Amino acid sequence: EYYITRTELGILRAHADELSTLLGRRVCLIEPGSGSGEKTRLMLSILRDPAAYVPIDISREQLEEASAALAREFPDVEIRPVCADFTDDFEIPDDDIDGVRRIVFFPGSTIGNLLRSDAIALLRRMRVVCSPRGGVLIGVDRKKKLDVLLPAYDDSAGVSAEFALNYLRRLNRELDATFDPESFEYDARYDERNGRIEMALVSRCDQTVRVAGRQVRLRTNERIRTEYSHKFDLNEFSDLARQARFRVARVWSDADDLFSVHFLEPE
Repeated sequence: EYYITRTELGILRAHADELSTLLGRRVCLIEPGSGSGEKTRLMLSILRDPAAYVPIDISREQLEEASAALAREFPDVEIRPVCADFTDDFEIPDDDIDGVRRIVFFPGSTIGNLLRSDAIALLRRMRVVCSPRGGVLIGVDRKKKLDVLLPAYDDSAGVSAEFALNYLRRLNRELDATFDPESFEYDARYDERNGRIEMALVSRCDQTVRVAGRQVRLRTNERIRTEYSHKFDLNEFSDLARQARFRVARVWSDADDLFSVHFLEPE
């Protein structure tokens, strides 16, 4: 039901040769919010003799584990982890990779989790990071029929619901909160006007919880919004990129136009 990962991987695999030629040799691949997942490994395999890989993540422990795993798998690639919040300003180590073409890799349609103003601000940061010779390879989830879209965010196995309810458990652990996950149900709906899925936890009853020493009252059916996921048509995303002073140089899509991968170049 969650089509994004497999569809994006399929696009990258199908156009591996074209991507390799387009991006060129000895590039520095920069991945905000990175991991050691399949898409990262695929991109490092696609690139021709990459100069360096720079993963950026706010979690130092996760960053170090992922970087160590990639260093073992790709011993010829310089792995240079940066512990930072990629939605804020950050610097890329460039002492001996200065002058190398920089490619920012931002898969998974993570850009859709941001409000428009925040998405434009992040793309502008990427433009500074990649420099005039570089570019951004970014995943974009397309607008589509609701019978395809909604099950991806409210799956029959309950994976999406469990993911959202885990926010409450984390608040209980980290902020001494008193949420009872059984007192909430998960809801995902599409906001047509804003072109986005809105995910929320809905209170099943009138209740009072403590969060960080404060009392919070919730009424029956009151919603705690947990996440947005914006969807785009090609023109909408092109306009978003243009607001950040990028132009869309290439677009690759799957056969059903569920998802697309865009290569952006600074204007």
